[in-house]
Amino acid sequence: MHSLDAVDARILLARDSSPEASLIEIGARLGVSRNTVHARLKRLRDSGALDTPSASLSPAAVGRPLLAFVSLSVSQQQIDSVHTAIGAIPEVVEAHTMTGDADLMLRVVARDTVDLHRITQAIQLAPGVQRSSTSIATTEVIPHRMSLLLHRLATDDA
Repeated sequence: MHSLDAVDARILLARDSSPEASLIEIGARLGVSRNTVHARLKRLRDSGALDTPSASLSPAAVGRPLLAFVSLSVSQQQIDSVHTAIGAIPEVVEAHTMTGDADLMLRVVARDTVDLHRITQAIQLAPGVQRSSTSIATTEVIPHRMSLLLHRLATDDA
């Protein structure tokens, strides 16, 4: 994965502050060419450092305002089957292998608690899932953010 520098950080911060700004506008604001902005954003996308635009979409915008975290204990012999099964469930929007008591942590979105029950039942039926525990998020205290790290990077290299 590409390691960001101060110029990359400033480009991303400019996009955050003005999402509709053109590459020419961003370049002019930062004192770099449009081609520089374009090439750096392409490199970030191609390297996997910059996610797809839909990843920043609010789940509520697609009718899934309820957020839950589901931890799973799974049979290690069937881990690939578990990954395949949970990957096929659209409401599982993120999954991570974990250390500690759980083997996997899932970020799940749902319409409501009845819908969440349907989703967790599908997860529990995945071959290899031994146990699950579900926690419903009630209040987002700090939303997903990268801007503070980008500000630090943008000013550290300046």
